[in-house]
Amino acid sequence: MRLPIELRHVAPRLATGAFLLNSGLSKRVVDEETAAQLHGMAKNTYPFLGKVPAATFARLLSAGEITLGAALLLPVVPTVVAGAGLAAFSSALLGMYLRTPGMREEGSLRPTQQGTPLAKDVWMLGVGIGFVVDEMTRDRR
Repeated sequence: MRLPIELRHVAPRLATGAFLLNSGLSKRVVDEETAAQLHGMAKNTYPFLGKVPAATFARLLSAGEITLGAALLLPVVPTVVAGAGLAAFSSALLGMYLRTPGMREEGSLRPTQQGTPLAKDVWMLGVGIGFVVDEMTRDRR
């Protein structure tokens, strides 16, 4: 049986999958203050999230990161599917980076100290887009 991943995808899938799984697991049980901080930053960028209670948002974020991390780690999930999920998730994170005041130096894309934790997620966007492009342009012979 042939798995739906290529050998060249194993290392980036392991790295991003382990990173996201760890991040999601660390958010499973957060205190009210941490949940409020996570929620506050997200709802400032994406106002529709203001309708979701902070604790619920933190649980959903945790579940999403765990699910995406597991999808990347499990070789039965096609790379194009895992890559699309990774690109979508990291795009949302970078949207927060670009739209949140104080994350970037004035008139620049360069991050401030406060923006570095979000700006570094650009690598996940690159990996996700790379997976999708690689799978869509692959010769299927």
